[in-house]
Amino acid sequence: MAGLIIGALARLIKPGKQNLSILWTLLLGIAGAVIGGVIASLIGTGSVGELNVIGFVIAVIAAVLLIGVAESLAGRKKVSH
Repeated sequence: MAGLIIGALARLIKPGKQNLSILWTLLLGIAGAVIGGVIASLIGTGSVGELNVIGFVIAVIAAVLLIGVAESLAGRKKVSH
């Protein structure tokens, strides 16, 4: 559930039109949540399984970056065909 929320927030924050499906948004949101949890754990603000405020913010930032990377990769594939 957190991955969907993080993915949705990332899509709202990222400027421009995103051509990603809801499934990709969910997957990238989950990846962002994991990254946020790991970074929060590394800086000592919580564990990977417990998404606190700092971990949540990092997760959303990570998801925004992941969506940007996914869009650029998808854009390259469409252009090259």
